[in-house]
Parts: sequence; C-alpha cells; structure tokens
Amino acid sequence: MADRYGSDVLSTDWRAPKRGRAVEAPAEIGAVVEAVAIDGAGTDWVGEIVAVERDLGTVTLEDRRNRRRTFPLGAGFLLDGRPVILTAPVRAAAPTGPQRTASGSIAVPNAPARVARASRIFVEGRHDAELVEKVWGDDLRIEGVVVEFLGGVDDLADHLVDFKPGPQRRVGVLVDHLVKGSKESRIADAIVRSPAGKHVRIVGHPFIDVWQAVKPDRLGLSTWPTIPRSIEWKKGVCQHLGWPHRDQADIARAWQHILSKVRSYDDLEPELLGRVEELIDWVTAEAPVAG
Repeated sequence: MADRYGSDVLSTDWRAPKRGRAVEAPAEIGAVVEAVAIDGAGTDWVGEIVAVERDLGTVTLEDRRNRRRTFPLGAGFLLDGRPVILTAPVRAAAPTGPQRTASGSIAVPNAPARVARASRIFVEGRHDAELVEKVWGDDLRIEGVVVEFLGGVDDLADHLVDFKPGPQRRVGVLVDHLVKGSKESRIADAIVRSPAGKHVRIVGHPFIDVWQAVKPDRLGLSTWPTIPRSIEWKKGVCQHLGWPHRDQADIARAWQHILSKVRSYDDLEPELLGRVEELIDWVTAEAPVAG
C-alpha cells in the first residue's frame, strides 16, 4: 500500500545544508573556487587560485577579468558547487644532502661552530639579523662571527662606546637606506671620523627597509610598491598587497612570509649581497701586526 503521507521529514538530517556539509580541501594552485559571503556582507567572488600564503593564512583568487582578491583560508568557499574549508597544501619534502650553503659556499657537513670571535657584525633590526642568519648563518658559525641587532642606527655611537672596537675587536655595521644626504649617512660619517673609526666599517644598501632586499618576483610582484612618506612603510606595503596589517603581530607574520621565500643568495638583490660579504671579510681578516 502506498504511503499516503509520504516520508517522515524527521527521519533524515533536516539541519544539513542543501549543498552538504563543508569538508577540508587543499587550496591547489589552478583550482577554481567561489568565495561566498557567509556573513551576508559583500559579494561572491569566483576565481582561480593563483597564490596561497601559508604564513599569512590567505589565498588569492583571480577572476576572468584578471582582477585579484585575497581571502583568509578556511570556510566560506565552494569547490565544484560543494562547500569546502580551504587549507594550505602540504609542503613538499625538503631536499637532502645540500652541497652548498644558502650563501653559495661549499657546505661542510657536521662542521662544529667556531668559538666566537671578539669582532662583531651589527645590523639595525631583528629582520636584518634573521635575513643574514638565513643566508649566511652556516658560514658565520664556521667563522665564529656573531651578528647583533641594534634596534636602530641612532644608538650606534653608544653601542660602539660600550663595545670598545680595536685591532682585535673589529666591528662591521650594516645600515638600511644608507644614501647620500640621509640621516644614516651623517651618523656613519661622524663615526668614521671618530677615534674608533679605523676599527669600524659601515656599509649599507639603498633600500628603505631590508624587506626590499628580497627580489620582488619571489613574492609574485613586478616591483615593491611605492608607499607615501605619511604612511609607515611596512604597514603601507601590507595594506597595498592585501595582507593583514592591524598590529605588530601582523607585521611579524608578513615578514616571516617574506623570509620564507628566501632560500639562497639568489633570492636577494646584489646591493645587499656585496655589502654583507664585505662585512664578513672585514671582521674575519687578521689584524695587521705592528712592526
């Protein structure tokens, strides 16, 4: 006998969404997804996945008009019409047994770190120090060179007074935006003319910040954006690129993302490479013996 009342609506999961429940899916480059306005705000956006930034937790979609928009990874996407929770793809396994260091030097497997020299390399900030460590860290440990960051070049003279440079305590200093007529160049000139100047070598690059020393195409850019002087440069860069920039934690994540694109010296601009190599040579050279 036919059921004149039909099936019991409560016998199924009546709370399930019409398209099904969202499942996790890796955000693969080339996949076409739809970002839906799950909170009722904004408009839907359909596009091809062209970039996934693991450190920033974002995915970038490009629509058929070649316009790009960045979204947070997670829920709020449709793939083949079904809801998904986009996740960063699994990282490829790192190659084993490198024959060269990130700086291009011949690698020395299991080489012990040398006892630290008295000489030092000073850089302006934490980001500078982390970049130098990533590319030249293996070489610096073998040579026994310690890199310290100052927190800004304004206090360099005070640091040198405390450090007391000498023939066996040379100091190399890497300065951001060391261009003619800048505040940094005036500070450097004053130190070079000071009594300690003959034991200090100050070199610099022309970039506003060490971020710019990373080749822009490593981040999918043709060039680093130009930021008005009225806007803090790092926050302006993040805002221009659609990255989170609300607080210092966002800026730190942005830097870690940039740093993750640096695998060797080939990812850096020559204006920085030559200056760091010059400082390493300076602090590792044997001091001349007085006759």
